[in-house]
Amino acid sequence: MRPLSLIVLLASPALASPPVTPDESIEVRGQTEEEAVARDRATTRVTKKELDERLVASTPDALRFSPGVYVQQTGHGQASPFIRGRTGQNTLLLFDGLRINHALFRQGPNQYLFTVDSRTVDHIDVVRGSASVEFGADAMTGAVLLAPVDPRIDPTRAGLHAEALAAVRYVTQDDQLGGRLQLDVQLGRQTGVLLGVGARSAGPLEASGDVGHLLSQDEIGVALRQKQVPTFEENERTMMGTGFDEWTADARLVHRFSDEAHATLAAYVYRQSDAPRTDQCPPPEADLRECLTYDEQNRTHVYGRTALAPGWLLLDRVDAAAGFQRAFERRSLDRSETLGSLSVGKDGIDIWGGRLVGASRPTRLVQDLRLSARFGVDGTREAVDSSGFVELTRIQVRREQPRSQYVDGSTYAQGGAYLSPRLEWGQRASLRIGGRAAYAAAKVPGDEDSDTTAVDRSWTAFVGNVGLEVRPIAPLTVLLSVEQGFRPPNLDDISGRQATGRGYQVENADLDPERAITYEAGLRLDLGRVGLEGYVFYSEISDLMERRLAECPDGDRECKASRASVQLVNVAETATIQGVEATLRLRSWHGLRGAASVAWAEGESDSPVVGQEGERVPVSRIPPLNGTVELTWTHADSGLYLGGASRWAAEQTRLSFGDQADARIPFGGTPGYRVFDARAGIRQDRFMLAFSFENFTDEPYRIHGSSVNGPARGVAVNLTLRPELL
Repeated sequence: MRPLSLIVLLASPALASPPVTPDESIEVRGQTEEEAVARDRATTRVTKKELDERLVASTPDALRFSPGVYVQQTGHGQASPFIRGRTGQNTLLLFDGLRINHALFRQGPNQYLFTVDSRTVDHIDVVRGSASVEFGADAMTGAVLLAPVDPRIDPTRAGLHAEALAAVRYVTQDDQLGGRLQLDVQLGRQTGVLLGVGARSAGPLEASGDVGHLLSQDEIGVALRQKQVPTFEENERTMMGTGFDEWTADARLVHRFSDEAHATLAAYVYRQSDAPRTDQCPPPEADLRECLTYDEQNRTHVYGRTALAPGWLLLDRVDAAAGFQRAFERRSLDRSETLGSLSVGKDGIDIWGGRLVGASRPTRLVQDLRLSARFGVDGTREAVDSSGFVELTRIQVRREQPRSQYVDGSTYAQGGAYLSPRLEWGQRASLRIGGRAAYAAAKVPGDEDSDTTAVDRSWTAFVGNVGLEVRPIAPLTVLLSVEQGFRPPNLDDISGRQATGRGYQVENADLDPERAITYEAGLRLDLGRVGLEGYVFYSEISDLMERRLAECPDGDRECKASRASVQLVNVAETATIQGVEATLRLRSWHGLRGAASVAWAEGESDSPVVGQEGERVPVSRIPPLNGTVELTWTHADSGLYLGGASRWAAEQTRLSFGDQADARIPFGGTPGYRVFDARAGIRQDRFMLAFSFENFTDEPYRIHGSSVNGPARGVAVNLTLRPELL
C-alpha cells in the first residue's frame, strides 16, 4: 500500500438533501440527521416516497434503482447489494449509525440486509467507494446507511395525540400476503413513541422460465446440465427452494430536548422461518428430495442514542450510541428420504457495540477561509455460540457434532478512531483530509476432533483519505478524492466451514487483511430541474481474498461429500477494479420526475489456482454493464401518480475460477436482460393505494450470481390507512 502522502487527488459528488418539490412534503422528526459522510462523496439517497411507490419486496430490493448498486439473491428470503463489484464483508451496513456487520459475514453475498424490515426505514443513503476512514472495517467498496422511521413530533401540539397505520400487501408471483400495524403516539410537545408489528408469508416463487446458457449444448455436455440452479417444478416456471415466513416487531421512543438535540431508545426484532437456500434445495449434485433450509433466521437489535448540540469548545454536534445485537440462525439439511439423516446447525453471535461521533463549528481563519472537523471513535465486541448434530432418522440415533459451521466460544473485537478536518474557501472550493487508526482481534478455540486449529491473531492499520471539491462555475462541481480501505479477516474467513455455490468452503487461519486504495473523479452539473452526475474510479486491492481448491479436513464428512472443497487465500499481486457511473435526474417538471443511470465495472487479479500463478483473471462475481430508467407523473391536487421503470443488464462472460464452478452462474456466463415495470397509485395524507406491475413482458432473467431467477409477470398491490385516533 503506497503511503497517503504520495496519493494523487481524485473524486466524488455531494451528499446534499434533494430540493423539496411541489409534490413532496417536509415532516418534523425527532432525529437530527448528520451522518459522518463528507459531502463530496459519491452518494445516492432512496427516500420514503420512493420506497412506497416502488412497493419494494425487501430492504435490499429498495436499492435496485441506485446507481452503482446491483442486488444479488442467494434465496427468495435473502439478498445482498453489490457496490462497485463487491458485496458481503466488503460492504458495511449501518442502522441508525450502528453496525449490522459482524464477524460471521460471509465472503460473498449474505442475508443480513434482508433482516431489516423495509417498513421501518425512512430513507437509505448509499456511499460508493471506500469509506473505512469514516466508518471503519468492511467499508472497502461502500456503505449502506439506514435511517429508521421516527415518531411524528409536532412541537406546536401539546397533550396526547395518536394515529394508527394499517397496511396490507399482496403479490401474485409468490402468492405473498403480508402487512403491518403501527401506533404513533405524541406525548406533549417533545416526546414521541412508535410501536409496530408486521408479518408476511411468501410461497414458491414463479419465474418466467429458464434463462438458458451462453454455451451450446455440445460445449456444455449433456451430463453437466444438472449442475445448475434453480431447479424448476414440472410447470418449468415455479422454482423449488423458494418461499418463507417472517414476522417483525419494533419500538422507538424519542425525546427532543431542542431542535438540535434528542435522545432515543429503540428495539427491533426480525424473525424469519422456513426459508430454503435455493442453490442447496436441492443441491446441484443431489436428489430432488434433499434441501438445506434456514429454519430460523433471527436478528434482535436494542440500543440507545443521543445527539447533542453543546456549543462549547467549538462543538457543533456530538452523537453517541450504544447497543446490543444478536444474530442467530438454525439450518437443517434434510436427507431423511435419501440417506436417512438430518443435519442441524445452530450459530449465534452476540455483538456489543457503540460509537461517539462529532463535528465542530466552522471557524473563520482568514477572509473566506474556514476550518471545521469531524471526529469519532467506535468499536464492537462479539462472541459466538455454535453447535450442531446429525440425526440418523431411520434408527432414531442422534450424534452431537464436534463443531458446527463455526467454533463455539470464538470471539472477535474491532474498532478505531478517526479525525477528518475540512478547509472551505467560500462557496468555491473545499479540501478534506482524514485518517483512522483501526484495530481488530480474533480468537478461535482449537478442536482436535474436527481438526480445527486454534487462532489468536490481531491486526492494526492506519487508513487515510483526501478529497477536493471545486466549483469553477455556478452549476458545475468537480470532485476529486482518494480513499483507503481496510478489512481484516473475520471469523467466517479464518474458521468457517460451509456449503457455497462452488461446493464446500473450509477455513484458512493464515489470511492477511485486505487493503484498498480508490482513486475517483466526478462531475456534478445542477441545472435546476435537471441534474447530471458522473464518476470514474480505479481501485487497487492488495491481499485480495479469492477461493481455490483445497483439501477437506480429516473427519469432515460433509466436506468430503461435496462437489468440491475450496478455501480462501490472499492472491499474490495487487487486484484492480475500475468503473464508470452516470446518473441523469429530472426534478418535478409539470408533475414529471425521473432518473436514468448506468454503471460498469471490471476487475482482475492474479489467479488463486495452483499452477496458474501470475496469470491475470477476472475478479469474482463483478456485475455486468447495467442500468435503470424511471419516470413518474404525479397530479399534485389528487395525489394520483403513474409511472414506468426499466432495469437492464448486459451479459456477463468474465468469470473467475470460482464463478466457473458456481452452480448459480449459467455455463459461459449470465445472459443479459431488460425488464419493464409499471406503477400506479394514489397518495393522500391518510390513505395510499399502490400498484406495481412487474416484468410485464414476462422476460426470463437472472441477476448475475443469484440462485433465484427474477419474478415472472405479476402484480403487487398495497393498501395503507393512517387514521387519527386522538
